[in-house]
Amino acid sequence: MSALVPLPVLLPILGAGASLALSSYPRVQRWLSLLVLVAVVAVAAVLLVQADQEGPQTVWIGGWPETLGIVLVADRLAALMLLVSAVVTLAVLAYSVAQGMTEDEEGAPISVYHPTFLVLVAGVANAFLAGDLFNLFVSFEMLLFASYVLLTLGGTATRLRAGTIYVLVNLLSSTLFLISLAVVYAATGTLTLAHLAVRLEELPDHVSLLVQLLLLTTFGIKAAVFPLSFWLPDSYPTAPAPVTAVFAGLLTKVGVYAILRVQTLLFPGSPLTDLLLWAALLTLLVGILGAVAQSDIKRMLSFTLVSHIGYLVMGIALASRLGTAGTTFYVVHHITIQTALFLVLGLVERRAGSTALMRIGGLARIAPLLAVLFFVPAMNLAGIPPFSGFIGKVGLFQAAQADDGWLAWTLVGAGALTSLLTLYAVAKTWAVAFWRTPREAHEALAAIGGDGEPIPGHDTGLVHEHRGHVHTPSGVVSKQDIEEARRLGDDDTPDRDFHTLIEAGEDTKDSPLGMLLPAGLLVALSVVLTLVAGPLYAYGDRAAVDLHDRRPYLTSVLGEDLR
Repeated sequence: MSALVPLPVLLPILGAGASLALSSYPRVQRWLSLLVLVAVVAVAAVLLVQADQEGPQTVWIGGWPETLGIVLVADRLAALMLLVSAVVTLAVLAYSVAQGMTEDEEGAPISVYHPTFLVLVAGVANAFLAGDLFNLFVSFEMLLFASYVLLTLGGTATRLRAGTIYVLVNLLSSTLFLISLAVVYAATGTLTLAHLAVRLEELPDHVSLLVQLLLLTTFGIKAAVFPLSFWLPDSYPTAPAPVTAVFAGLLTKVGVYAILRVQTLLFPGSPLTDLLLWAALLTLLVGILGAVAQSDIKRMLSFTLVSHIGYLVMGIALASRLGTAGTTFYVVHHITIQTALFLVLGLVERRAGSTALMRIGGLARIAPLLAVLFFVPAMNLAGIPPFSGFIGKVGLFQAAQADDGWLAWTLVGAGALTSLLTLYAVAKTWAVAFWRTPREAHEALAAIGGDGEPIPGHDTGLVHEHRGHVHTPSGVVSKQDIEEARRLGDDDTPDRDFHTLIEAGEDTKDSPLGMLLPAGLLVALSVVLTLVAGPLYAYGDRAAVDLHDRRPYLTSVLGEDLR
């Protein structure tokens, strides 16, 4: 039933209003938010089946003329993105409730978190369903407004500083989006995507190219495509773990979805494919080189997030059915993996008091379940066979091979190198944070004096400096890593000495079941993606056929009159 199409947007908006009205009843507020997201998951699942079996589901809203009205379209791609986003947001909300995100110690009143989170969910859903550019702009503003609030929860200096950067960058992208809308409407007289698919073909080439450049730049900022990705590593790591998880899992993917939609629907014969291929190449390499250089797990994962956006842009830039199918599969994989990793990282931070590699160790000994929950999605992110990350990358590499251009082959090499460096980055994290003993971690941290210099003769003289690096009993670290660890320690100082407690045989903060369960379910879902890779990839291939054919979408919106 096409009447279900508006519900993934309408339910969270109504839920946000009701949640705000029930701010004096926190228990009812929490249950209401969870029930709303359960309902969204159920509706998204039904829409997925309908879109696959019956074709795109379309609803015109408001009774306006078609060139001015609001149209919502749930085709195969939109329905899949809706379902995945609904599942991960439900898991994140359950995790945050168990963590106590809305309690007073987090620095945010309970009346703020749930309504804001539901507005974010509504904005993401509206972006996937939007059938016109102005409604897409409204979607971005909804989710960005909510993200401003969530990013600065607690009001700490670090979060406000990062939030300022985030706000300024997104205000710039929103302004650019408005300029793009003005240019598009002046040139075509409509903002409806289906109409634009027909009318853009009638424009002079230079006007069409200008429109495409404006839209790609706008969406490239939101998707964190290089060189427009500078803002992300400084913004995401400062937020609370559930907020970072939903940001990393979803917000950049909304930008990727917008790029995929406009490239396939509005610019099928794009002359900018080479430009996108270069952007994908640089995003892969610059992002992963940044990840390798990090000494904090949050920042490392933020840089890998940027890097792996390059895989998605690569599939879009190839402008083929194989490339689009690979991107569709990989975006589902990446949403799930990134969200799971950041939720697990929240458990790591709760257990150890920090995410700086210089300050933690021995987690595999004291929390073996937590070690497994990190290890599985980390290996999946690196693309180790037979996980879904490996399957998605192989699909994208096959699409590049079919293209057979030198730039496509260069991307295959860059993608393989990025996968190896991702493995190195997560393996280093595992070795330091999980595998080394607490005593080694304590000795390495104790070897750093108050001014960041090694203490002479500390620990039987095994600590010394050579060419700007400090050699400790547990390994070699750079002075830059030491300074970063000390800086992070100032912001994230645990309320008790983690390593001293472990060596004394005491336990640290446990991991509540309410937090472990959502994180564990997402990790399990990432494994399930491997088991259902065949049907999921086949679905992605059918979605790719529709996207490149365009007729199912256009007929659903415009009927037989494709003008």
